[in-house]
Amino acid sequence: MEDNTPILNHLQILQKVNRIAYQIYEDHYDQKEIIVAGIATSGLILAKMLQEKLTEISPIQIRMVELHIDKKNPIKQTLTLDISEKELKNKAVIVVDDVLNSGRTMMYGLQYFLKAPLKKLSTAVLVNRSHKRFPVNANYVGVSLATTLKEHIEVNFDDPKNYVAYLQ
Repeated sequence: MEDNTPILNHLQILQKVNRIAYQIYEDHYDQKEIIVAGIATSGLILAKMLQEKLTEISPIQIRMVELHIDKKNPIKQTLTLDISEKELKNKAVIVVDDVLNSGRTMMYGLQYFLKAPLKKLSTAVLVNRSHKRFPVNANYVGVSLATTLKEHIEVNFDDPKNYVAYLQ
């Protein structure tokens, strides 16, 4: 059996989401609408948590969109997003994923948005690792960890009353 070392418990994850939401609000207070694009599946769950908190703390309209990307082989699959390029025009967009590891998934996820004339494009992650192979950094980060290449970060959102992030 693999050793799993908890790095964030349920309360800590909620606290990180709360802090990220306030940071997003501070940076976008002048916007009428923000588009929050969650990378399915764990990034989408985190994005929905951010949407709920942003709706609670701000008057900004938060529009959730789901970004589908093959995390194992992003170059082979066409990205799908449930919003048109036209609807993105002059909008602030935040792309959300659970873990930023090599930067590959986020890099390919961001490429969809480069086709539209956005007002602002940002990224948010719960856990940021320091093994970048691609030039992607997160604007909003729950926690940054220095890990070995053999270690893996897993965020488990299966139980809504017991979220956990752990190191394998």
